[in-house]
Amino acid sequence: MTKKISKTRAGNPVWNFFTSVKLTVVVLLLLASTSVIGTLIPQNSSEAFYIQKYGEVFYNLFSSLDIFDMYGSWWFILLLVLLSINIVVCSMDKLTNTWKIIFPQKVNFNIERFRRLKIRECFDIKGDVNDALARCEGIVRGEWQTTVKEDAVLKEGAVSKENALSQDSTGKTLMGGGVIFAESGRWTRLGVYVVHVSVLLMLAGAVAGSVWGYKSFVAIPEGETVGGSYLRGTNEYIPFGFDLRCNSFSVTFYDTGHPEEFKSSLTVIKEGEDVLTSDIVVNDPLRYGGLSFYQSSYGTHSARNVALKITSSGSGMSYVKVVEFGQTIDMPESAGTFTLNEFVRGYNFRGHDLGEGFVGTFIPASPMGDRGDESMGIQRDESMGDKGDQNVVSPGVEVYMPLKFPSFDKMRRGEFIFEVDSYEKKYYTGLQVTKDPGVWYVYAGFVLMIMGCWITFFMSHRQICVEITPKPGGIGVTIYGTSTRNSQGMKLKVMRLAKKLKTP
Repeated sequence: MTKKISKTRAGNPVWNFFTSVKLTVVVLLLLASTSVIGTLIPQNSSEAFYIQKYGEVFYNLFSSLDIFDMYGSWWFILLLVLLSINIVVCSMDKLTNTWKIIFPQKVNFNIERFRRLKIRECFDIKGDVNDALARCEGIVRGEWQTTVKEDAVLKEGAVSKENALSQDSTGKTLMGGGVIFAESGRWTRLGVYVVHVSVLLMLAGAVAGSVWGYKSFVAIPEGETVGGSYLRGTNEYIPFGFDLRCNSFSVTFYDTGHPEEFKSSLTVIKEGEDVLTSDIVVNDPLRYGGLSFYQSSYGTHSARNVALKITSSGSGMSYVKVVEFGQTIDMPESAGTFTLNEFVRGYNFRGHDLGEGFVGTFIPASPMGDRGDESMGIQRDESMGDKGDQNVVSPGVEVYMPLKFPSFDKMRRGEFIFEVDSYEKKYYTGLQVTKDPGVWYVYAGFVLMIMGCWITFFMSHRQICVEITPKPGGIGVTIYGTSTRNSQGMKLKVMRLAKKLKTP
């Protein structure tokens, strides 16, 4: 039956296609080359980013080939599936014969095969043949998994000169003695199949992550709560199934000014109750509900305890006022009122971005008290999320105080000059949110990969044969050994067994 099945498989072109080593090599080369492309080309970025970087022609070409989401594209998943089928079919093709070797119905051995081996030890001992056989069998059974004992039934002329039994004066071959066969590690031939299963698990994890997983981003200001994130590139909103609050954010810096460590304190809220609070840093995420939250970035969201330095152009006096957002304060010298409106991340001045700063409204005591230089043409940068487009807000004057240029307001040439004296930053934390249902398959695959490689490369199927024959005045003992790998180790085992048998 098995032979018929083998012949049927061998004549099947589909079966031959999937068992081909050429198919394995081609698929692996395609996966490697496309993975390089996926590494060089940023994945899941915005359409504007790709058009700016590659141009509209290449954007349309790459987009049609799903290069921008390569690891989730249909053709990349198809390559993974094709490799998986190739591994399964190749394993099935060889497993039948391997299974018969590992689990034979009866353990048989051919003494002539062992007599041709190079690993051997020959020596003579004194005593009775049967006692020697019993002693040898006891030693071998204590160290090997399977032991078979057979009596020596050898006909005259059946043995080579090298291994011939002793003869009497008439030239007749002496009978008696026996052969002890032992082995261990037949199951180690399954090591390569363990490796195959590990690769299949990792491929299954990769496919599951590509099809049902995602990567998204969310920015949470300190003290605020969100219930979802946005997919990179498409900005599709994905709910968490729970709420996430950023309790606080802290950052430390090197002397050079570069960030040393930034840390977020996060709380998971489920049905109105706090269920988990954890601090996260880079590469130490918060995991909950099948989602992983990685510390990705940070930035200044707003500020508190803002101290403004207000200088009178007429008297030269400077005044420091602490103000909160939305708060209106009286100006020094009874010059009117000032309201701090908001913190902005960008401000457009004649086509130049002035960066982060504060925006407020100064209302003079008299309508024409401080109009400043309205010809400056200061505009808010709408691309950075700011509203409005002019520096004059009737009946007051909009004042911008950039952090990079403290004396910028002097160019307005107003009655008062405003600048930021100090403030306490209010950060937002940027989190990368990942869902990867296949990650546990990948972890299991790595564990099996290590086990399979250990079995395949460091363990072996070992066989040993001890032939004991009577000789005039003693007993002849020959020990043969063979192993699927590590022949030197097998040689040492044969030598150790010989040493034990030589010892009375």
